[in-house]
Amino acid sequence: MAETDPHIHVDRKVAEAGAAVRDVLASTFGLVGDAPAVVTTGCGRQVPYAMTSPRPESVTCLACREHAHREHLRLADQVESLGRAPGAAFTADQAARVAEWYRDLARRFSG
Repeated sequence: MAETDPHIHVDRKVAEAGAAVRDVLASTFGLVGDAPAVVTTGCGRQVPYAMTSPRPESVTCLACREHAHREHLRLADQVESLGRAPGAAFTADQAARVAEWYRDLARRFSG
């Protein structure tokens, strides 16, 4: 982290990163977690949290974009599988909509 890196990255833990996850935890448990000061990115660097973004339009690191693309496709497949499982908490149609949202996000990271 000593060298100057002008790129915007993505957190390696794509599904767990961001304010939305912290909001869910806060509403579920009544606890508010602080954003980390430094995170490991999709390209393997350690950068300040402020140098990351979940938005494809903001990410300038090519390796991080590729990582986010793969992770969102993996999440889409996982959500679809869960939606088809017996006793799932959501319908297959709901799972398909969420999976398509993840696939759209993956496309935006690849473009």
